[in-house]
Amino acid sequence: MPIVEGGFDIDLPRMVKIRQHFRSDKIDDIPAVINKELDREEIRARIKPGGQIAVAVGSRGIANIFDIVKATVNKLKSMGTHPFIVPAMGSHGGATAEGQLEVLASYNITEETMGCPIRSSMETVYTGVSELGVDTYIDKHAFESDGIVVINRVKVHTDFRGPVESGLTKMLAIGLGKHRGATMIHKLGFHTFAKLIPDMGRTIRSKAPVACGLAIVENGYEQPMIIRAVLPDDFETTDMELLEVSKEAMAKLLFKEIHVLVIDEIGKNISGSGLDPNVTGRFVPAFMAKMDHEPKTHKIVVRDLTEETHGNATGIGMADVTTRRLVDKINYEYTYANVITSTELAGAKIPVTVDNDRQALVVALVTVNGVKPTEAKVVHIRNTLELGEIWISEALLPEAKANPQIEILSEPVPFRFDEEDNLLPYGVD
Repeated sequence: MPIVEGGFDIDLPRMVKIRQHFRSDKIDDIPAVINKELDREEIRARIKPGGQIAVAVGSRGIANIFDIVKATVNKLKSMGTHPFIVPAMGSHGGATAEGQLEVLASYNITEETMGCPIRSSMETVYTGVSELGVDTYIDKHAFESDGIVVINRVKVHTDFRGPVESGLTKMLAIGLGKHRGATMIHKLGFHTFAKLIPDMGRTIRSKAPVACGLAIVENGYEQPMIIRAVLPDDFETTDMELLEVSKEAMAKLLFKEIHVLVIDEIGKNISGSGLDPNVTGRFVPAFMAKMDHEPKTHKIVVRDLTEETHGNATGIGMADVTTRRLVDKINYEYTYANVITSTELAGAKIPVTVDNDRQALVVALVTVNGVKPTEAKVVHIRNTLELGEIWISEALLPEAKANPQIEILSEPVPFRFDEEDNLLPYGVD
């Protein structure tokens, strides 16, 4: 147990439940939209009956990913093709074929549920040198198919800024590049990604049988609001257009400064960085960390890992305090494979580790300079994806009441702990 002056039984701030309001329009019938998109004449022309079609599926926690992939596979079957799924997730899953199958299974994407084969391999095919001089690679099964359908979400990236960030182009350059392709670009540094991802994507598109992409944009509540079939030559322009839409719709913490941010869970299904820096304001790459970001977050507490991350704790290095139960769950093989590939080793550094949630909260509060614990601006969230209903301390109430996007849902209540000093739900008898 760490030593804290005055002990751990200190007065804590009281917490208030709020609802943050974001863009909420969504797709109600996912299969109908996918059927309509893949039925477009220019898309059908690239998907030949009888062909073996590779459906590229990644490791990110895309909302309704099971429904999206299932509808895509079913539609491809109805078009007379023979679809199969390939994991398109770079080095995730411990950079092994078996690990990547496990990641897909955590989303209930299996051969049984999808009704088609899943061909998982780390073997790649060399697709040439890009215009900027980078070697490019693509999954061997995808390359040998009669057409590749790339499924990915378009959103702000966690580690760089550019006109093209996360989306269809990035999945071509990194996700389908498997461990070899991901390593090739990451070793050049995140500061190069804005130029290299489009550059590598163009080379891969010119050599691989890419049929189309399905670009997804989510609203502020993790629900798909756009699903668009995209021709290969339009990947870049669509990524750029939908990135701006995603920026406007994305959920965030609507506060300028947070003294302590408590996060219940992190994981690769939540964000490529485990916890999304665009939400926390805390970044790993040095060139990103030097920029001004909101919110300004002084201390971050991370309580646990998601089950779906399979022990991959990438991003834990952005926290200041964590718990013993989280550290005991870390799969170092998976975590290290991820951060070594990314070259940002700080993402795997273990923060100050304590025995329970009370200790974690107190350590964070007493190390915020010049602020009494009871007067601290505290925000408590489940994870960096679910930001609709969250909890804030009383010190943030004036800012919350002045923001028309915020609705106050409760009176102030104290933190509640069980007999082992781990957090219980607020206000429950």
